[in-house]
Amino acid sequence: MARLSERVRDLHGSPVRAMLAAAQSPNMISFAGGLPASDSFEDVDLPPPPKSLLQYGPSEGEPALRAAVAAELSRIGLECPPERILILSGSQQGIDLAAKLHIDPGTMVGVESPTYLAALQAFRFFGARCRVVHRNNPAHNWSAKARPALTYVNPTFQNPTGYCWSAAERDALAAACDAHDVTLFEDDPYRALAYDPCERTPICARVKRAPWIYQGSFSKTLAPGLRVGFLAASSDLFPHLLNLKQAADLHTNRLGQWYALRSLQDPKRGERMERLVSRYRHRRDAFAASLTRHLGDVADWAVPAGGLFFWVTLNARIDMTLLLDRARKAGVLFTPGEHFLPYPSDDLPSLRLNFSHAGELEADRGLEILGRLIREAMENRKRTPRYEMAAAPH
Repeated sequence: MARLSERVRDLHGSPVRAMLAAAQSPNMISFAGGLPASDSFEDVDLPPPPKSLLQYGPSEGEPALRAAVAAELSRIGLECPPERILILSGSQQGIDLAAKLHIDPGTMVGVESPTYLAALQAFRFFGARCRVVHRNNPAHNWSAKARPALTYVNPTFQNPTGYCWSAAERDALAAACDAHDVTLFEDDPYRALAYDPCERTPICARVKRAPWIYQGSFSKTLAPGLRVGFLAASSDLFPHLLNLKQAADLHTNRLGQWYALRSLQDPKRGERMERLVSRYRHRRDAFAASLTRHLGDVADWAVPAGGLFFWVTLNARIDMTLLLDRARKAGVLFTPGEHFLPYPSDDLPSLRLNFSHAGELEADRGLEILGRLIREAMENRKRTPRYEMAAAPH
């Protein structure tokens, strides 16, 4: 057996990646991953890139794309020069770089609960001790001797809950990071997918003294197959992030960067985004109606103002592992809420359901199946005294 590092002892595969593989099966209805609608790619019509892009490129990213991203950030209230923009191989790379920069075994990292499961996976891989950050009091129990080195939040149409932080909540976290010199890491891949009015100005734009990292992605608004994201960072952090990027992959795919730049420069981009937002708003509303029809008697949820997910909480405890297995066999996939928690919880079980990928009729059929299976599980719980013990969190 090869001698492996200590880190890989507790390294496990991503549950979402496993379900994305299962979603490729014919006739599978998937609510599991954050997949954009397949028909959204029909609006993407880009000419072939120049062959000069087949050569190596700069680690920071293509200068024209960095300038375009800086201009976009300025329009949403975050001022950062192109020299502090780093083009990523997908936003997951930004999480990896931030973790490498801040985390040693035992380092405290602030996170929401629930939070993005791939971020939890990366932080745990580097040995982080995760602590929950509460929106109404983010600096609770922070002190000079006990404070996170990094606080990671996804405040705009949060993955998995869809929640959008208020202006007061954003101000409070920015002030807390300033007061305690805590690096703020703001992950913002969904901000363009807004279906109802809400506060979306980045928290990083409110920070006055603390180090910060802000990242976004082209995966949800253009195409996830390009694997192109970006980050902006405060001047003290950016050189280190660039060095870590160079050690990881030299530079991001230049062809993907070219397509991302063409998309930003497209004079019809505004029209395309309006069509995309309109399509997703319609799917969200149809999904909410289907949820009411098929799960209204067994679960609660809030209709998200943007993003791609519903966070559905059941009104009784059931065995979620068994539910997922039965749903998969019936041709439906979802993501159990426990994967998004930094710690086990005694709260009622939840599901994250993606509404963007499946068509309306397909989604309605999938939710009908899921509702039936949930009701069956709840009836089994009532009839079997030992079922509650088996379903308890562990």
